[in-house]
Amino acid sequence: MARPDKAAAVAELTEEFRDSQGAVLTEYRGLTVAQLRELRRSLGQNARFRVVKNTLTKIAADEAGLGEQVGDLFEGPSAIAFVHGDVVEAAKGLRDFSKANKPLVIKGAVIDGKAMSPDEINRLADLESREVILAKLAGALKAKQGQAAAVFQALPSKTVRLAQALHDKRTDEA
Repeated sequence: MARPDKAAAVAELTEEFRDSQGAVLTEYRGLTVAQLRELRRSLGQNARFRVVKNTLTKIAADEAGLGEQVGDLFEGPSAIAFVHGDVVEAAKGLRDFSKANKPLVIKGAVIDGKAMSPDEINRLADLESREVILAKLAGALKAKQGQAAAVFQALPSKTVRLAQALHDKRTDEA
């Protein structure tokens, strides 16, 4: 590869590191082209899976300020999933694909500037997606509003029942 091509590749990788919410580093040794295509399709719009050259990627990671977090992960053939959407969904996609296709090995990741081990990525994949968490939060808020409305409604009706009971008691005594 000519020198300008390498500089352009480094600049592109540096931009990917800076623009993404996270980067999951993997080893893809033993995967077929069809399996890589299937992996890319399964990640969808959440992540961009790229096979990279280690030396150029190390330089790009250093330029992006992530060299310390990922520097030791570039051993063997490497590929990176640059996450541009929900990090949890991308982690689930990679974890599930690696379970079904043993040659894909998750080496580590950098999520929002924090280095993560493969175990931490698996724990992240166990979380529910952003949409599910937001739906649960909305449901909980709606339930609390309903409970508050019931409390506010109960107060006037109890007052009316108390007044009616006092009225009935006075009429019975008279």
